[in-house]
Amino acid sequence: MGKEGEHSEIEIAKKFGIDLDRLIAEQKKLSKLVKLKDEMDFSVADTLAGCANSFVGNRIISSIVVCNSNFEIIEQCYSEKRMEFPYIRGFRAYRELPAMIDCFNKLQEIPDVIFVEGHGIAHPQLLGIASHFGISIQRPTIGIAQKLLSGEISGDKIIINGKEVGSCLVTREGSNPIYVSSGHMISLKTALELTKQFLKLPHKLPEPLVIARRYADKIRKELASNTSI
Repeated sequence: MGKEGEHSEIEIAKKFGIDLDRLIAEQKKLSKLVKLKDEMDFSVADTLAGCANSFVGNRIISSIVVCNSNFEIIEQCYSEKRMEFPYIRGFRAYRELPAMIDCFNKLQEIPDVIFVEGHGIAHPQLLGIASHFGISIQRPTIGIAQKLLSGEISGDKIIINGKEVGSCLVTREGSNPIYVSSGHMISLKTALELTKQFLKLPHKLPEPLVIARRYADKIRKELASNTSI
């Protein structure tokens, strides 16, 4: 992050009375709860989910779609919450997590693993939104992002403070890579394997996320239309 970006984020935090140092300390503490080993045999995982968020005015809409390994939809739901926290790079969870948890709690079918739009441990405090979500609901999560948040790229590895925290993966010829990292209760090796396994060309993202994003956009348009009436 450049100095200009850091300055603007500090100004935003001051405007909203947010103590970023306190939140950074909290993120570091919570990151110790993240499990980076496989907590189940993912070769038998048969329910997958994607979680995607969208916005209408000052509302956040979190959407989760659960599907089987053939990408047939089993269940889908959304939760709408008022945004109480501004967008500050590296602190998305404080803005979006309440709606995500509420949406997850509505599910009847609990998925074996959830693909989340955003980073897992590929984060300055090793606690991106996919990891924060994972420890909040105690389910395996995988972070899938389209932009690098923190660290350096070495070959196909994302490195933070000398540690491999994720992978840079080209999923479609001619496209920019996606950034894959463990969220919670899953190893990077397995997170990568599942990401590759559940790709469906011509889509760039794993299919559970594609389906979730499609649903999230549909709900956003419906709510925006109702709001404008």
